[in-house]
Amino acid sequence: MGNLIPGQALIYERANGVTYARYRDHPHNKIPRWEIGRDANSPAFGYGDFMRMQQIAQHHAGFKDAWENMLTQYYLLKDIDLNTEKL
Repeated sequence: MGNLIPGQALIYERANGVTYARYRDHPHNKIPRWEIGRDANSPAFGYGDFMRMQQIAQHHAGFKDAWENMLTQYYLLKDIDLNTEKL
């Protein structure tokens, strides 16, 4: 069962192609919901994930190099119309 609290009921919620779970009953319902799945067509990560990656890049040299490379490529390609131009 991983890190779930045994015997505690869960509520499943779906928003924007992402499925979340959270605990139903007090006091565990104060724990924020967590992602348990997503549609194949939904974005790979959201704003919160993006912010966390920025934090990781500040403390992990290998990740920082990859992060900076990805950002450089993004800024080079962001204005290309993906419907009409080939990368």
